[in-house]
Amino acid sequence: MREMKISLTFQKQAYAVFFVIILSLVRGITYSDEIGIALEAPMAILTFTFCADTYTQEIASKRSEIWRLCPMKKRMNSIYRRIVIQEMFLLAVAVIGYGLFFLFQNPNINEMGQGGIENEICQFFVYIAAIAVTLGFWGLLSNLLSCLFRNMWVGIGGCTVLWLITNSSIGDRTFKAWNLFSYAFRKLENSSDFSWICGKVVCICIGIMAVVALPKIIKKRG
Repeated sequence: MREMKISLTFQKQAYAVFFVIILSLVRGITYSDEIGIALEAPMAILTFTFCADTYTQEIASKRSEIWRLCPMKKRMNSIYRRIVIQEMFLLAVAVIGYGLFFLFQNPNINEMGQGGIENEICQFFVYIAAIAVTLGFWGLLSNLLSCLFRNMWVGIGGCTVLWLITNSSIGDRTFKAWNLFSYAFRKLENSSDFSWICGKVVCICIGIMAVVALPKIIKKRG
C-alpha cells in the first residue's frame, strides 16, 4: 500500500483516465479492428511519461540518500513493485479505453462488418496481449533511462525520440515485422498474419535486458 501511494498518486490516475477518455472521443475509427491501432502508440506515450519518475522521485524529494542506507535487494524490490503497480493500472486503463471506443463511436464489428462475436472476443484478447507487452517495454525503458541519467526528463525525451522513429512510415518500412509498433502497422485485411509478433518479441527481449541492467545502474548511480 505504501508503494501504491507513492507511485500511483491521484494526479497520475486522473490524467491517465482523462487521457483515454479524450482519445476515444477525438480519434475517429470505423471498424473495431482499428481500436488497437488507435490505442497502442498513444498508450506508449502515456506509459513512458507515467513511469519515468518511478525512482527519480526519490532523487527529487531528497530521499535517495536514505535509500542508499537500505540493502540493495530491498531497494530493487521496492522499484519493481512500483513498476508492477503502475503497469497493472495502465493495463486496466488500456482495457477501459478499448471499451470507451465502443461506447462513444460504436464501430462496426470486425473489418467491413464481417465476423462474429467469437472473432471479436479473440481480437480483444490479442489486443490485451499486445498492449501489455507495449506498456511493459516503454515503462521499463523510461525508468531505465531516468535512473541512468538521474533525470526523468531525459527518460521521457529518449523514449520520445525512439517513439517518433518507430511509430512512422519510415520505421515501418525499415523494421517491418520487427518494428516496436508492429501490432499497429499489421495488415488488417489479413487476420491470420501474426508476423507482427516479431516486434513484440523484440520488446520483450529489450525489457528483460532493462530489468537485468537496472540493479547495476541503481548501484552505480545511487
